[in-house]
Amino acid sequence: MLPLRDMALDVLTTADGREKTARSRAHAAAWQAARSKGEKPEIGRVTPPNFPARPEAPELLDPRNVPKRKPGSDAGRIAMLHAVAHIELNAVDLHWDMIARFPDIEMPIGFYDDWVKAADEESKHFNLMCDCLEELGSHYGALPAHAGMWRAASDTTDDIMARLAVVPMVLEARGLDVTPDMIKLFKQAKNTSAVAALDVIYAEEVHHVAYGSKWFNYLCGRDGLDPTPVFHDLVRKYFHSTLKPPFNEEKRAEAGLPPDFYWPLANEAAAVPQT
Repeated sequence: MLPLRDMALDVLTTADGREKTARSRAHAAAWQAARSKGEKPEIGRVTPPNFPARPEAPELLDPRNVPKRKPGSDAGRIAMLHAVAHIELNAVDLHWDMIARFPDIEMPIGFYDDWVKAADEESKHFNLMCDCLEELGSHYGALPAHAGMWRAASDTTDDIMARLAVVPMVLEARGLDVTPDMIKLFKQAKNTSAVAALDVIYAEEVHHVAYGSKWFNYLCGRDGLDPTPVFHDLVRKYFHSTLKPPFNEEKRAEAGLPPDFYWPLANEAAAVPQT
């Protein structure tokens, strides 16, 4: 089998979403099969691209220019599913990039086990969203999408702790906050397929946030650092938005994110006068 980082490079350089996720799942299955036998496959070393390969559609727009649609309408629900599909496809690349990006940082093999599993689950999530879109007569690429999704990766190419802080511990944690309301909306619309898919995503995203917290705390412990102020400093530096309540404190705690990680940042943002 290929070294793990060569697998990552294969995914990152595949453009089509369905093909990208098929390769992602196949590579994950090969890795997991070897690990289940007690093997320690080669990790390898590659130079990942600055930007992953992407399909020609959707058109990527500045977040301010992505059209807003009423969530209670059919068009609004399709737009919501499309946005989630876009997030999940970016997450596939983000997790494989986590594997490929930091070859000079020595990490236990469990680190790679976790991010392979996360990438595999994100691949499943993307396909679930694509299936839901197609059931409604649409498809991924039919609508414009957020162009800023890769910025967190671009900004943290040389800092693994910043990557862990911003991607799983901020961006994916936000998914824990907003997904329950999305599930309610699709229940009201009696879209059982979307509800089932979002239930799967909601349950599994807790793991991804937990992986971020686990390895962030591991690195802090290895370097003798207090995780809370380090997290605050990295989020202030690399996260180009603000943390805003309401927070899903129960699921965040389940994922290893205590309130003193995120509430001080949210309170700082609330205290800044709006202009």
